[in-house]
Amino acid sequence: MPQALPIVERAPKHLRAPISFEGKLAAHGIELRASVVNTLQINVGKLCNQACKHCHVDASPTRTEIMTPETAEQVIAAVQKFRFATVDITGGAPELNPSFRYLVRESRALGSHVIVRHNLTVMYQRGQEDLPEFFRDHSLEVVSSLPYFLEQQTDAQRGHGVFDKSVEALQRLNAVGYGMEGTGLALNIVYNPVGAFLPPPQTSIEADFKYELMTRHGISFNHLFTITNMPIKRFLDYLRRSGNEERYMQKLVEAFNPTTIEGLMCRNLVSVDWTGKLYDCDFNQMLELGVAQSLPQTIGEFDPEKFSSRGIMTGPHCFGCTAGSGSSCGGAVAP
Repeated sequence: MPQALPIVERAPKHLRAPISFEGKLAAHGIELRASVVNTLQINVGKLCNQACKHCHVDASPTRTEIMTPETAEQVIAAVQKFRFATVDITGGAPELNPSFRYLVRESRALGSHVIVRHNLTVMYQRGQEDLPEFFRDHSLEVVSSLPYFLEQQTDAQRGHGVFDKSVEALQRLNAVGYGMEGTGLALNIVYNPVGAFLPPPQTSIEADFKYELMTRHGISFNHLFTITNMPIKRFLDYLRRSGNEERYMQKLVEAFNPTTIEGLMCRNLVSVDWTGKLYDCDFNQMLELGVAQSLPQTIGEFDPEKFSSRGIMTGPHCFGCTAGSGSSCGGAVAP
């Protein structure tokens, strides 16, 4: 990689790690810089119909942070001006934002591939019953979290009754063509470990999920993404309550894999929050660790030339993305 811009490691200082992330990179002779930005990830707010125990957003039904129509218009203006190849919409449950469908329609009309981070049970909320058909009609890529293919583990992480609703939701998505061969409608599942450990190899657990969901429930999907639980927000609270913080951080540091650096999502993505502020990734966003002060700070000021080759803001939580096979919103980043 070319020489890096100055990087300042700012957060979270309270997170205990045996070595700083920048120190680990330096020990391997690595300088972390962005490449060309081709993905805009939009976090429309923290409102959600669930309150999952591992949630790095700390989302729940009681959260009031939500993107306004005015900010959504600024986001679409940026998509129109810079023609992002991919628009990745997340939350909370992004569908609960009144501007969600506007963001989808406008982004698709402008030619962007649109991903929705869909929690499956939100389609049972009033006014959301047509989500499978809306997704299909706009050819969205649906990425849905399912902690496990068994009820006990799923409900332990996401709440009583979530597994049964999730199975029914997946079946509804299959019914409109998602995850089915030849339709071009991608249905991908996200797996987060239910506990303070790293995910297993992505290919092996994908095979397990495909077999079990098809055998037990007749469900088909395209790919499974493994995402390491990040030591921030609600999962960090769990680590501390259970006395696992230092052990978990040590595990992440010991599993550092330098070959993951090239594939990190922060290298080709910029994240915008519900207020329009910019971040290097969604995890940094949850820690309020904005982009470098020398860069434009809001989506209305975004300039792709200034963001390509930028220095990435990092912290101890970044060990979560570089442990083992690595972790990103698209799953593992190294073989």
